Formats: sequence, C-alpha cells, structure tokens
Amino acid sequence: MCLGLRDTLESWGLQECHLVCVTTDNATNNISAMELNQWEWLQCFGHRLQLAIENALKALTPVSTKQAVERAVGVCKTVVSAFSKSWKKKRELAKAQAVLGLPPHQLITESPTRWGSRQMMIERFLEQEKALSQVLLADKKTRHLVPSWQDVALLESLNKALGPLFEFTDALSGESYVSVSFLKPVLHLFNNEILSQKDGDTELTKAVKDGILKYLNEKYDDHATNNLLDMATLLDPRFKTAYIKEERVEFIKMRAAAELVDMVGATAPESAQTAAASSSPPAAEDDPELPRPTKKKKSLGSYFKKAGQSTTHSQPSRASIELELSMYLQTPGPDSETDPLEWWKPHETNFPLVARLARKYLCIPATSSSSERAFSASGNIITCKRSCLKPNTVDQLVFLALNL
Repeated sequence: MCLGLRDTLESWGLQECHLVCVTTDNATNNISAMELNQWEWLQCFGHRLQLAIENALKALTPVSTKQAVERAVGVCKTVVSAFSKSWKKKRELAKAQAVLGLPPHQLITESPTRWGSRQMMIERFLEQEKALSQVLLADKKTRHLVPSWQDVALLESLNKALGPLFEFTDALSGESYVSVSFLKPVLHLFNNEILSQKDGDTELTKAVKDGILKYLNEKYDDHATNNLLDMATLLDPRFKTAYIKEERVEFIKMRAAAELVDMVGATAPESAQTAAASSSPPAAEDDPELPRPTKKKKSLGSYFKKAGQSTTHSQPSRASIELELSMYLQTPGPDSETDPLEWWKPHETNFPLVARLARKYLCIPATSSSSERAFSASGNIITCKRSCLKPNTVDQLVFLALNL
C-alpha cells in the first residue's frame, strides 16, 4: 500500500518533499503505510469521535446498565424498522403527527457507515415518541413495541450526552475552509463545556461523557499529533497561543522559527539559480535573426541611487525571523468567525515568512470526509448499468460531480 501511495503521487505529478500531512481514517493498513513511508499523518477527527462514543458505550458499568442501554437502542431500531417497511403505519403516523401538533418528520434509520446516524435516529425517535406510541397501541400486533418509560429515559440520557457532538463533526468536515486549526479549540471546548458534568445530568449521561473525554484525551496526547495541531493553531490568527498549553508555547515558537529557517534555506538555491538565469540574456549578435536589444535611457532617479544599494535582497537571519514571528503573535487577531485565509491576504506583506508557513499547515483537512465524498460520488456513477465506463471517463465524471 505504501508503494501504491507513492505511485499515486507520481501519477499526479506531485513531489513527496512538498507533502505536509495525510489525513487518514483509523484503518491499521493506512497507519502502517504512513509509518513505512515516514509521512506525517493525522487521524480523522470524525472517525475518532465515533470510536470514542462506541468505546464509551461498551465500557458502561455495571453490566445491567450496559444491557439496559442496548435494549433501549434495540427497541428504537425495531420501531423505526417497523414504520419504514409499512406504508400503512407511515400514513397513520402522519395523521397522529397532525393531531398531536408534531412536525411531519420521517423517522431516521441508523447506518453503520454514517457518523452520528444512531444519535440522529434516537433524537428523531424521541421527537415523535407520542405519535409512535399512539400508532403502535392502535394495532394489536405492534403493541409490544411501545417503548417503556425506562427505555425513553435511557434514550433521553444518551441524546443529552451525544446530541451536541455531531454539530462539530459536520462543521469540521468541510473542504472549502480551514478546519485543522479548530481541533485544539474544539477539544478544549469538549473538556470545559460540552462534555463537562452538569447538575441535571443523569448517571448514564455522566458516564458516557467521561468515557468519550477519556478516549479523546488519550488519543490526542500523542507527541507528533500535538506538535502538528499546536503549529496549526499558532498559525491561525484567530487563536495563536490561546489553546496551546502554557508550558509548550515557547517550544512551539522555537519549532516554528526553526521551520522558517529551514524553509528560507531551501528556497535560497532556487532563487539564486533563477537570478543567474535572468541576469544572462542570450547573445543576440550570434543569431542575426533575433532582434537586437534596445539600449534603455538612464532615468533621473538612477543618479541618486546609493552605491551600496542592490536589487537583490539578502536572506533573513534567525533573529529577523524570530522578530517577524513575535510581531505576528503581538498583532491583534480577527473575530473567531473570520476566515483566516482572508486575514492573511492583506497581512502577508507584513509577515511574508510566517504566511508561507501558514499556507503549509492550514491546508490540512481535519477529517477524511472530502475523500470519502469522492468515493461516494464514484460509487454513484459506476452502477451496474454503467460498468463499462473507461477509467478516464470516470475520472472526468467524478471531477465534474464534485466541482460543478
């Protein structure tokens, strides 16, 4: 697989030295391929959040609580399945919704491959619980499916713990805006507000919240992942050092300065070659067909040009790089809803080196949703009736489907 990834880079004309980070799911083969290729990688936030929820539900104690939760979720699935397979029940549900003044929403079926579908199913079930019970009680064959008050209470506790989480998953799944720099602030928000224990929480809600937090904090305590996320947060003008641990701020500043020094050193040979090529024009007198260069008149300003002044700029020193980074950190940041890329456009002239580093890190996606959307689009295009499409045609159709 690692060789296949290298071949993919080569086929797209991409250079491995320009690869910053690869966002992957939690599949073991993907992680092993990243390690073999020695590429920096970031695990998808959506996958990690889904695994955190699953682990929190599996770790519930005592066993009776875990079994009660499984039973309540099973009742919810059974009821949803019964209504999805019967047009009569759908008709009766619509009537009950109108009588009870409930919104005319359809039930949602859980999909194992869709993040948050279980929570969405539970939330919709609780919204329509009165109408569902009314329809089920009217039929002798389905009276046994009416959820008990214990089932409803457990589902409400689950929904209270899981409900706010998937808004963040959806927000971090975009591909037209910066998302990676949000991970540190989101984790901070989870620990201090969203998943913190509140007075009205039941024991089940508290246990689920604690389990999710424990899993996420363990997974994002990795040194390499911490460095990557801290760098991305530092280069986002909305956050800078606000969500970096106090004891790590100086280390991240030194790391950023070191990367800027390496970046300047790597571009120095290229700029020297470009300058040399531009300073040696071709000899026109050797080829009579080429037009002779016209002699430019001397401008008046050229008489006042300083003797030591040169058109080429010297390479910045480590001290000037650290000064630019310090000035950037002291500059007031924009509002939290401002697009950081829009902020960088007018400020790039003031902080040209830091802007280059920001372009490097802020392009990393926080989730693998964009690639999964591409696979879904190709699956919708290549159907049984269109199985003879050529690879080039499929590439063009997928490109059009994702970009029009």
